Amino acid sequence: MDWRERKEKVLHDAKRIVVKVGSAVLTGRQGLDLRVVNRLADQIAKLHDDGLDVVVVSSGAVAAGRKAIIHCQNCMEGEGLPDKQAVAAIGQSRLMHEYDEAFARYGKTTAQVLLTKDDFKKRQRYLNARNTLRTLLSWHVIPVINENDTVAVAELKFGDNDSLASMVLSLVEADLFVNLTSAKGVFDMNPDTNPEARPIEYIEDIAHLDIDAACDGKTNVGSGGMHSKLQAARRVAQLAVPTLIVSGLEPFALEKALSGETSGTWIMPEENAVSARKFWLAYNSEPVGSIWVDQGAARALMEGGKSLLSAGISRVEGKFGKGELVRILDYQGQTVGVGLSNYNADNLRRIMGKKSSDIPEILGPGMYSEAVHRDNLMLDPAL
Repeated sequence: MDWRERKEKVLHDAKRIVVKVGSAVLTGRQGLDLRVVNRLADQIAKLHDDGLDVVVVSSGAVAAGRKAIIHCQNCMEGEGLPDKQAVAAIGQSRLMHEYDEAFARYGKTTAQVLLTKDDFKKRQRYLNARNTLRTLLSWHVIPVINENDTVAVAELKFGDNDSLASMVLSLVEADLFVNLTSAKGVFDMNPDTNPEARPIEYIEDIAHLDIDAACDGKTNVGSGGMHSKLQAARRVAQLAVPTLIVSGLEPFALEKALSGETSGTWIMPEENAVSARKFWLAYNSEPVGSIWVDQGAARALMEGGKSLLSAGISRVEGKFGKGELVRILDYQGQTVGVGLSNYNADNLRRIMGKKSSDIPEILGPGMYSEAVHRDNLMLDPAL
């Protein structure tokens, strides 16, 4: 089965999709473009009528807020975090109001869900969010999700809604990720600087795509913020879910794309999905330390699916406790994976390079034979 047949099958069989729509699609010079909101609602309502569960991850609050404060004599947006969060607070209610109005014309009920990275990081809050979304979908409600910019602090922000959408997809266990952007899919070069750039119809193996090179480096991500979109697609692929990146500025783009018309870029998923638990471990906490491993250990992890043993550890960096998330690096400093350490940093330094049979003599009886167990290890994460 070639990629076109697989794509056709996914589109036919999909029961639940996540649609992310960015600010570049939703806004114009005058702020939030209500024509785009209404066209989007029209297409999603039709998909909903056809029996699809649709979850919308939407930007646009800041743009809507900026438009509103033009008429506010006492309002002035500055560069500080409180100013930006205040603008988002003003705009979020207006953004949601427009979605409510647009979907109501088709007899659809929407629900606003505002999330921060902390809601994913803390397991109980993560489960609460999952249960709420599952209930809303069982009621045939269309959730509209955005980052809670009003309260999120810098270290707990996703940074972009592409990243948020990839996490939401895992949360709701969707079958397809559709990313509506201002670009006509992914190009082989940056179309803003290379007039000969050609669109890429599909990406077979995003795990080995050099995303930085494809987007001219991290600081110059090209049209539509493509770096973050490809990074999100790579995460989603690990869940064995495909991504479709398509222009949200084209008329009926979403409807056409889901009917099978060729447009945008189709990104193939990996054949075997990682577990939801490993996905959560990898992307909902920041590693607090690093473990460097030798070439043999790296190969055992990547090719053999083994646990990490103390004998393969060559260096331990940082200060972390037992059970905390650490980054695992190979001898060249490349990330092999992330996992939960069975030992704190000090004890790990004492046993690194030692055989598992030596651990009881060094640390005492009842110790783990693995430094990081394979069940608590996520390989090749898209960090």
